[in-house]
Amino acid sequence: VRAVFALAGFGLALYAGLTWEPSLRARMPVWDFLAMVAALVVAGLALLWCGTRGRLRVIFAPETDLRQLGLLTSLWRYAQEESKPVCVPCAHDFKQPAQAPLGVLPHLVVVQSESFFDARRLFSGIQPQVLQAFDAVKASAVCQGQLEVAAWGANTVRTEFAFLSGLGSASLGVHRFNPYRKLARMGVPTMASFLRSLGYRTVCVHPYFASFYTRDEVFPLLGFDEFIDIENFKNVEKTGPYIGDVALAEKVCALLQKSSNQPIFVFVISMENHGPLHLEKVQGDDVERLYSKPPPEGCDDLTIYLRHLGQADRMVAMLRDQLDALPGDGWLCWFGDHVPIMPKAYAATAVPDGKTDYLIWRKGNAPDMGSRLDVKIEDLGGLLLQKMGLISSADTVSALAEDEEVRAIGDGGILKHFIAN
Repeated sequence: VRAVFALAGFGLALYAGLTWEPSLRARMPVWDFLAMVAALVVAGLALLWCGTRGRLRVIFAPETDLRQLGLLTSLWRYAQEESKPVCVPCAHDFKQPAQAPLGVLPHLVVVQSESFFDARRLFSGIQPQVLQAFDAVKASAVCQGQLEVAAWGANTVRTEFAFLSGLGSASLGVHRFNPYRKLARMGVPTMASFLRSLGYRTVCVHPYFASFYTRDEVFPLLGFDEFIDIENFKNVEKTGPYIGDVALAEKVCALLQKSSNQPIFVFVISMENHGPLHLEKVQGDDVERLYSKPPPEGCDDLTIYLRHLGQADRMVAMLRDQLDALPGDGWLCWFGDHVPIMPKAYAATAVPDGKTDYLIWRKGNAPDMGSRLDVKIEDLGGLLLQKMGLISSADTVSALAEDEEVRAIGDGGILKHFIAN
């Protein structure tokens, strides 16, 4: 409404100025008028030239840059930064494994679960059974904890690229906002290309349009042999606006069942819990089933979110059971890309700190034998490969994070340190 009034006011002011203000052309000789226009153009170009000689500093934190420079100047500077030649950070790190793996390589499934985090931290009245399977897998996980991700509420590709590449935002500059627009097209070494060099078949499964974020063009450059998108889910009934997690899990299980002697790496990008959540409605028994006590007013989005979270929980169980049923070793890594957008629910309960949850599970691992470790998303891939024995191990991730050599390498240093050494 405000935008409509603002546009109407601007149009009225423009009309009044053009109608009531006498034309300069009618008040001065034509050559004087043209000379004045030429002088203004020259002055404007001179100011632009002076302004581009010393570029204003940007830190790629939009709130800070907007406050210091304003909208147009920030956009101008970001465009300038993106136009610079791209220097791919540490492009050599994934080309060769640090150590030759022993024995048969295990199957690996990594799930980037849409908007996944343990929402029970928000409100004590949420039924613990909402994440019953996740809790069971976490109890026998090799490693689990909270994950500092590259986005809040949206921008899945930032978390996605950080995991695959091991590169944090600080090392990407302006490309942190959409690394697939330019940077990834340079052929950044990733976990997928690293695993493919070991003999893995690398597959991405994403039940959405492959052209979104140009993943269909970028993912082959990042080391994926195959991209399975929404075209492979044509006869699947949606769960809400999107392909559900159970149908997605069935597709991944089918891939695992068909896998031959070649080990497979399946990177899954789920969609079910993608917002906007307010486009859906709370169903009949949702509140009774998902809460042990009534939620506060304004928590409809949370209720809808919890319903979908239960489907993600079913997906965890299905993948665990499928890996258990296969011969040989199997690994599952699960993490959330960002917390969901639920402003009314957060106002009524608690505002999350932006961290999601992750786990690394190995087939046959005994319960309560794992460790709790909170990490950054750009270091999760390195931690996973270390636990699998595919890269050199280190005493602890936290020790490496304090190491001067790692900090000199930059963001994503744990993964790069493992592979380079």
